[in-house]
Order: sequence, then structure tokens, then C-alpha cells
Amino acid sequence: MHSNSDSRRRRLSLSLAASSLVGLVGTLLPASAQAQAAPWPNRPIEMIVAYAPGGGTDLVARLLARHLEKELGATIVVQNKPGAGGAIGFAELARATPHGYTIGFINTPNLLTIPIERKTTFTWKSYDLIGNLVDDPGAFTVNQSSNIDSLATLVKYAKANPGAVTVGTTGVGSDDHLAMLLFEKAAGVKLTHVGYKGAGEVRGALAGQQITIGAINVGEALAYQKSGTPLKFLGQMGLSRAVLAPNVPTFREQGYNIELASLRGLAAPKGLPEPVRKKLVDAMAKVAADPQFKQQADAMFAPLRYLAPAAYAAELERGEAGFRQLWKEMPWQEK
Repeated sequence: MHSNSDSRRRRLSLSLAASSLVGLVGTLLPASAQAQAAPWPNRPIEMIVAYAPGGGTDLVARLLARHLEKELGATIVVQNKPGAGGAIGFAELARATPHGYTIGFINTPNLLTIPIERKTTFTWKSYDLIGNLVDDPGAFTVNQSSNIDSLATLVKYAKANPGAVTVGTTGVGSDDHLAMLLFEKAAGVKLTHVGYKGAGEVRGALAGQQITIGAINVGEALAYQKSGTPLKFLGQMGLSRAVLAPNVPTFREQGYNIELASLRGLAAPKGLPEPVRKKLVDAMAKVAADPQFKQQADAMFAPLRYLAPAAYAAELERGEAGFRQLWKEMPWQEK
């Protein structure tokens, strides 16, 4: 028979051996594997923005990142991956490893229209949706000195002068360009498209009276107005009047059934672990409801419209169907 003392010594010896083995395994494991074994998040998170620094999406992304850091307890680093109308950034986000350390903004209509125009490595279904944040309606603006002051006077002038009305947009297939095409169809007029590299160039052309119409999103146009650009609104393309521009009538109010906006939301590569996905979704919802965040977003003229993942998916599906139908009726690629 063994004494109780012998049994205790054996148990202690086994316990020490097990502890040494665990320590040895931890030492031998790569740092990345140790990090993955720890609760998420335990290292910096990358947030991809598919557009250049200083633009509307970039500014909102950096504001969101600061607030998400507080909710998640991790550093978030914004990485700009501009080019090809957003396709470069969208593709990089779609092919990233779905571990929760790469998230990014996805923007409509480009996210929806690019895969319709050409073969891509992504569609909106390539992502786990975290939530939509911004819904910036399209708008038509003119120089402050213009005699055109409503869609009715625009149509009257355009019909009397076919092709004379020039419309500045951020390029073929953009929400601005599609808005022009939809208005041509609805109003029975012929307009002339002038594409620019960005909304800033459209603003400059409008201020210099080089174009008749500036197709600029509401939030961007309000920011330009505040900075001194002499422009005025003809109408906005939201379903209802934007909170930031309550005095600007919608296209619907003026008799044109056109609803078009730029949704900007957060997503991650498809296949996130469910606990990670839930943490991201919950954190996004909390930030979107935070009064301080809302106040800061209003100050940068970012029209907020939070959509939880299911509602966001429904909106993207509806938008995709509409753009596919539009492509059949009037392909927006220019020869």
C-alpha cells in the first residue's frame, strides 16, 4: 500500500509536468496562432475604404472607427484602397480571411453596378453584412446665378434646347450618372453627360459655370455650400426629404418617381465566426444609436440611415434588381 503522502507527491508531480507541457506548447506556437487562440479581438483590425482619403466615405469611416474602438476594445486602422470605381477595395475585402480582423465599407450603387457591367471577383453576397450607416440621396444642383430653379423649369429648358443641358457626374455608372439617365427617361429630355474624377471637380465646374447641372449627393452639396460654393438645389432623390436638407423638395414631390442614393455600410468577408459577427453587429448598432456619434456625423453632413444586416440585405437585393432592369433598358456604359 502506498501512503497518502506518496499519493500526494505523485499528483503534485503530474500537475507540474502538465503545467510544463502547456508552457512548452505555448512557447512553440507561433505568435499568430497564440493570438487566434485568444478571445477576439486581441490585435488591430483593418478597415478598408475603397475610395481616396478625404472623401465622404473616408471621413465617415474614420469617425466610425474611433467609436468602434471604444466598443470593441481594439485599435482600428483605416486603409484606403482606391481605384476602378471602388472595385479594387471591394475585391480586396471580399478575398480577405474571414477572421474578423479585416472589415470595410461597401458603397452603392458601385457595388451593385460594377458586377453588372463586367465580370468581377465580388458581388454584394460576397460579404457578411455588419450594417448600413449612411444613405446620401442624389441631387441636382445648379449655379446660384442660374435661371433654372426647379425640375419643371429644367425640363422646359431641356425640351426647348435638346442636348444643351450638360450634367456633371463622378463618372459612368456612378449614382450621379444613373440619376441623369433615369431623369432623361422620366422627363423625356436629352441631356449631355460630362464625367469627372470626383465630386470636387464637379463642384469646380459648377462654380465656374462650365456645366449646367451638378449631380452631387445631398451631404456633399451641403458641405460645398457651407464652404462658399455658389450652388442651389433643384431637388433631392430620397424617398423623403433629408433631415439635413428639409427645405429641398424630392424628385417625387415634383412629379418624377426617381429614388437614388449612395448607401455606405460596413461589411466583412463571408464566413465570419458567429460570435465575432455578433460582436461586430452589436457594436455597430450601439455606435449608430450614440447621440455623440450622430452629432459628429451631422457636423460633417453625413445623412445617417442605420440598417441592421437583414434590412441591409433586402435593400441591396432590391437595388440590384432595379439596376439589372435598368441595364437591360439603357446600358450606362458610354462608347
